[in-house]
Amino acid sequence: MKFCDIDKDAKVFPGEYILYEPKNQIVLCGAFNRKENFIRVLHNGRLLQDKIENFKKIELSKKERKQKTGGCKKCGKSNVL
Repeated sequence: MKFCDIDKDAKVFPGEYILYEPKNQIVLCGAFNRKENFIRVLHNGRLLQDKIENFKKIELSKKERKQKTGGCKKCGKSNVL
């Protein structure tokens, strides 16, 4: 897992997990507004809005993306991230 700056070309989509640097926690993106320089996220069950500079994108390697997690015991299929 690698954390990358959100530069002028990068975009963050609602529903994407990102790192909130001041608290060093992973949060869920709710809104991204480059013009007004803010990202609104869900943090500990509450909405939080802060400057784009305080967030980093999470990049997974191919191996991490294909890594299997626990499977469904009812149907026997495994979940893939």
